[in-house]
Amino acid sequence: MATQSAKASEIERKWYVIDAAGQPLGRLASKVAHILRGKHRPQYTPHVDTGDFVIVTNAGKVRLTGSKVDGKQYYWHSGYPGGLRTESAGHLRERKPEILIERAVKGMLPKNSLGRDMFRKLKVYPEGTHPHAAQQPEPLSL
Repeated sequence: MATQSAKASEIERKWYVIDAAGQPLGRLASKVAHILRGKHRPQYTPHVDTGDFVIVTNAGKVRLTGSKVDGKQYYWHSGYPGGLRTESAGHLRERKPEILIERAVKGMLPKNSLGRDMFRKLKVYPEGTHPHAAQQPEPLSL
């Protein structure tokens, strides 16, 4: 019996919507990354993008446990000398809450072109509404 290998043209992608209100950030991100990679499917193939689309709503209401609101820092560099910038998770959640979920999920995906393709299937919105009603997403509970 030969091992089955999925082909990208044979995959039918589904859309899922997840409500992030009250969900811990890490647990939410790991579940989303699992679906984006396609590991929930029986025909999962590591070198093929077999994942589905995921819509995350209420990103501003995601829960940060412990002292992460003030203690967790996000870093980036402007490219200029002395250009290291930091921002706390609490301040970032107020300013642009979708970045918290996007960065957490992106860190759990492969670091190559396949991971970038998977990441493009993630749609994050700070409020409870999204413009993807035509895709008829299925609600997914964690």
